[in-house]
Amino acid sequence: MNHPSELKYATTHEWVRIEGDLIVTGISDHAQDALGDLVYVEVPEVGSHMTAGTQAGVVESVKTASDIHAPVSGTVVEVNTALEDDPDFINDEPYGKGWIYKMKPDNIADVDQLLSNTDYEAGL
Repeated sequence: MNHPSELKYATTHEWVRIEGDLIVTGISDHAQDALGDLVYVEVPEVGSHMTAGTQAGVVESVKTASDIHAPVSGTVVEVNTALEDDPDFINDEPYGKGWIYKMKPDNIADVDQLLSNTDYEAGL
């Protein structure tokens, strides 16, 4: 599995990358592999405020559906609309074209509470 060291991870299998004062999030390589071929992604609404750990969306595969959780609290500022037509971007490039949404966190320091790639992999 590929879990880049520059990212942080939630125990619910979301990854986080800091970009300025925003975070970008998606699901980990482990999660997309476990789900199988994705056929649908429900993204959160731009402008919605989420609390860490709450449902932010859903990914559906040919095998199952799984909730996406907010890794930290904040407001959604952008969603990856390309996933509407190509949900398989998550399977092909979970840390690239497969990002799901961008958020302005209430407190950027909350990202530090997430797992390193080593700690995330140890929990798999």
